[in-house]
Amino acid sequence: MESRLVREVRFLRLHAVISSVALVVLVASSFGPVRDKQRFEEIDVERINIVEKDGRLRMVISNEERQHPGIVNGKVIQRDGPRPPGMIFFNHLGDEMGGLVFGENGGKGHFGSLTFDKVKNDQTIGFRHLEGDDGACLTGLEVWQQPDTPSDVMIAKLEAARKIADESERKAAIQALREQGELTTQRLFLGKLRDDSSVLALYDKQGRTRIRMVVAADGAPKLEFLDESGKIVHELPEGAKNR
Repeated sequence: MESRLVREVRFLRLHAVISSVALVVLVASSFGPVRDKQRFEEIDVERINIVEKDGRLRMVISNEERQHPGIVNGKVIQRDGPRPPGMIFFNHLGDEMGGLVFGENGGKGHFGSLTFDKVKNDQTIGFRHLEGDDGACLTGLEVWQQPDTPSDVMIAKLEAARKIADESERKAAIQALREQGELTTQRLFLGKLRDDSSVLALYDKQGRTRIRMVVAADGAPKLEFLDESGKIVHELPEGAKNR
């Protein structure tokens, strides 16, 4: 009887030891890194952050409510309202470098945009579709020139110029910034306008149209060369603007 009791006590002790070891292993594994690749047939999520092993943010995929406001020159962009849903890209410096976004544009209208940015500044190239409630749309490839200064510095200079009370002085200050290459200027547009014409427009560093190639909605083609004031100095076919 006594030997049987001793055997049972030993069994219980062994069972307790094994259970304790198993529990410790289970708890430890639950806190360890998960290295197995997970597979989901379907998942609903409001935001996904893509990060490097060291935690650096490289991409955000998000709905409108949780969308990242963006970072430029190491500073979070202050926005008055929500940002469109989509994907926002971040470079090795931690700054935003473009994104793919989309959203509504009044009633039945919508828009889509894929852009890439200059380092510490705004977009330099983009593919955009802008469609209004009436169905008229502008769609095409656009190229912009950004200054070498960070965008927050550029915006501060522009806002200071806009606060000048005297209108003539205000315009002169803004024009000086433009001529010094300190503002964003458009350099190219290739696409379709809302009036159903297709256009290739080339701009100089101050954003002035210098060459414009157009095929109107009725199929009539024309090529225009413009001077710094916007006056047409040559066109093909001759007299196209009069027709």
